[in-house]
Amino acid sequence: MSWVFLAGAIACEVAATAVLRVSDGGRVRRWIPVVGLGYLVSFAFLSLALRAGMPVGVAYGVWSAVGVAATALLARALFGDPLTRTMLLGVLLIAAGVLLVELGAH
Repeated sequence: MSWVFLAGAIACEVAATAVLRVSDGGRVRRWIPVVGLGYLVSFAFLSLALRAGMPVGVAYGVWSAVGVAATALLARALFGDPLTRTMLLGVLLIAAGVLLVELGAH
């Protein structure tokens, strides 16, 4: 169940970050409550994942790494942000690091 909570945390964090982009960095103020709610729910899900027994190093590592990768891919798809080979290599290295942390936790 901890992985389900972590997936919810990641989804809410990535969505909130995308909405932050839509808000033009806070200039379109009507989106700010949505951004805040998204981050708040993300942290609530992350807390539930920890309470369900997931080690904090694994939870935070996966949450941040998958969040970075998903945000980069979503920003490319929605906003046309750059996603170069170097950036993709960085995402792969992050994923490899998180995998090592996960394997090391067991």
